[in-house]
Amino acid sequence: MQPSLPFALVRMLAALLLGALFAASAHADEDGYQLWLRYRPLPPAAALSASTVVSLAPESPTVAAARAELLRGLGGMLGRPLQAAASIGPASVVLARLDRLPAGLPPSLRTSLDQVGPEGYLLARTTSNGRQLTLVAAKSDIGLLYGSFALLRGLQDGSAASLARAPLVSNPALPLRVLNHWDNLDRSVERGYAGQSIWNWWELPAIIDPRYLDYARANASLGINGTVLNNVNAKAEVLSPAFIAKAAAVAKVLRPYGIRVFLSVRWSTPLDLRETASADPLDPAVAAWWRRKTDEIYRSIPDFGGYLVKANSEGQPGPQDYGRNHVDGANMLARALAPHGGTVMWRAFVYEPPEARKRKGQGDDPKHDRAAHAYDQFKPLDGKFDPNVLVQVKNGAIDFQPREPFHPLFGAMPDTRLMMEFQITKEYLGFATHQAYLGPMFQETLRADTRAGGRALSVAQSLQGAQKGRVGGIAGVANIGSSRSWSGSVFDQANWYAFGRMAWDPLLDARAVAREWAAQTFAPDPRVLDPVLAMMMASREAVVDYMTPLGLHHLMDTGHHHGPGPWVDNLERLDWNPVYYHRADRDGIGFDRTARGSNAVSQYAPEVARRFSDPATTPPELLLWFHHLPWDYRMPSGRTLWEELVARYDRGVAEVERMQERWNGLRQVVDAQRWNDTAQRLAQQRAEAQWWRDACLAYFMHVSGRALPAGARPPAQTLEYYRALRFPYAPGNG
Repeated sequence: MQPSLPFALVRMLAALLLGALFAASAHADEDGYQLWLRYRPLPPAAALSASTVVSLAPESPTVAAARAELLRGLGGMLGRPLQAAASIGPASVVLARLDRLPAGLPPSLRTSLDQVGPEGYLLARTTSNGRQLTLVAAKSDIGLLYGSFALLRGLQDGSAASLARAPLVSNPALPLRVLNHWDNLDRSVERGYAGQSIWNWWELPAIIDPRYLDYARANASLGINGTVLNNVNAKAEVLSPAFIAKAAAVAKVLRPYGIRVFLSVRWSTPLDLRETASADPLDPAVAAWWRRKTDEIYRSIPDFGGYLVKANSEGQPGPQDYGRNHVDGANMLARALAPHGGTVMWRAFVYEPPEARKRKGQGDDPKHDRAAHAYDQFKPLDGKFDPNVLVQVKNGAIDFQPREPFHPLFGAMPDTRLMMEFQITKEYLGFATHQAYLGPMFQETLRADTRAGGRALSVAQSLQGAQKGRVGGIAGVANIGSSRSWSGSVFDQANWYAFGRMAWDPLLDARAVAREWAAQTFAPDPRVLDPVLAMMMASREAVVDYMTPLGLHHLMDTGHHHGPGPWVDNLERLDWNPVYYHRADRDGIGFDRTARGSNAVSQYAPEVARRFSDPATTPPELLLWFHHLPWDYRMPSGRTLWEELVARYDRGVAEVERMQERWNGLRQVVDAQRWNDTAQRLAQQRAEAQWWRDACLAYFMHVSGRALPAGARPPAQTLEYYRALRFPYAPGNG
């Protein structure tokens, strides 16, 4: 529930906000700070004929934000300021709740209005008593804000022209669309490549960075409605009164934009603070502590979203420390949150510690497979979680690799609300240096057919509750920091954008989303759009090719995950070592997950398992994920596996060279600041792509005893040179 404010105060705040927005726009540099909300002047043929912005909705902070954004955006695109008005005039843009629509709308609009959901909106070019107007209609204030941003997006990318032919109705497919910040309390960011955390915990709550408001605007423009402020590897101090007050100050800024604040919590917090004797979820004293603490949070943050929990994973404490299971832990927290309408997001990224495997007699069993652990632990618990628990599952079963098959838990837990977890920050795809547009990855996963129940069922449909009505959500590990460009580079902004747009509508096409972003971020000019789209749509596949082709995975160097490290074999756990995953030797390469190997393939629905069990029917892009094959295995291309592997590495490097060529051709039509920054990053990417190719091939030549195919260029350095490289200060490793 939003706190009410006196009407005069709301109008004053709106006026101040609008003045600040126009001032910022007038003096803005093209440094990426404005993201996709640049609102540059449009050619007359593309501009909306608008005179005033009229709100028929009851005044609220959210309605004021919607009106201010329309005034800013339309003013920027028309090249002249617009005015807010109390009544509809010629060519007004009208904000209207469905219970307060303008009089005299065409009856034909009623069918479309009936399709608008609680967070959705309708956009229409229509008439009211014969007067032409542009209508933004919604059931709720937040729907009006989302609709306002959608109208501005459509004007910038040209899609708003279709409103003259038919209205647009849009509703989110999932109710919870959340960013996960892996931000630490000292402002370092785990797997962050864009500077420090945007949350200045030291200065909060007394000092509010204006950047928080722009963060809220950007997320609302995409329909993101939640944010987890801190790292999943949480500290107990985040639940102290001092940090609750800091979180409350951030929540106050985000609230008008429909964004609820969540906190990551450490399972053992009451024990760490010495306020309980244990962290056993079945201990009444522990449950009572969490109820009191939750009540305390809601007194400061009445719209608090809930908790994100990483438990019994990578050394984090959890209920298994007391012989309990994930249901015991998640439900205990859920019952503390339930009276307030809060949610638990319980991560399914788990794999057993070595001592646990040895207790079970597995030791270093070659059939052991880290990819199978989450399914083994969570599948038996289906239907046992409370209704306000979402089990948060990574897109793949290992760890945000450049390519993974969809996680087998999707479609396998019909009685549990599942939440997709994507990684927007590029821990394994070249940080913020390498250009890799992740829209195709998101699309690949969301559209994957689980064949659960022997019928077509995409991952997106499973999240939407198509099996038994258990509707889930979607989360993305943020790539946002204190960098002036927010994400470390201009093109990394596209991944934030794509996540938000595809969280709203998982069926959106990745290319169409890239076009939206590029039209708003650069210009709707085909001279810019066409080469930028070509770069973006080829970029992720290029990274896969020069890092982990044909289903290889986790070849990155240890710890920081920067650069190649296929030779690493000396880490504490077998499944932390790249050699565990590629298993290359004189005879072949790849991880056998069929019945002859770990049998992890059996975790998929039977139709999918059969397809992945046979090398002939496994997509070549996933071949070595599921199969250990001889180097001379014949590929669909006619090449041997070794020849194909070399060709894929070469193809990846060549694609980066093409990306450079396309970008060089844009020097005269892209502003100098963003062109130069991107050109430098592409040059670095080209060098590192060659490094990846050369180092990996040098290693695979060594372990296989094979020479390169005829005509292939030898590595620039020796294997010993590549193995000796060290990067103790690589970013994001902590």
